[in-house]
Amino acid sequence: MKTYNNTPNTKLEEAKRAVKKIKGFYIHAIVYICVNLFIIISNSIESNQGFANADGYMTALFWGFGLLAHGVSVFAPSFILGRNWEERKIQEYMNK
Repeated sequence: MKTYNNTPNTKLEEAKRAVKKIKGFYIHAIVYICVNLFIIISNSIESNQGFANADGYMTALFWGFGLLAHGVSVFAPSFILGRNWEERKIQEYMNK
């Protein structure tokens, strides 16, 4: 469970966790791009249809949904709920 005091060490740990989550997403996105480019290009070279072959895009499509979910889990909580939403809610319940 997170501690909610504003000491420099706590803020540093929260910042480190946030940067680690963002870094994980960026690595996931880079791997997604590299692997899917390889799959699409190799499928277009092997097939007679070129880039019109839809089979090469299925992996990118379904993996793209996973990448989107990863991005939402990393960026959406602070974007949708605000930066200090969790802390404000805890304070609200503690004041009741």
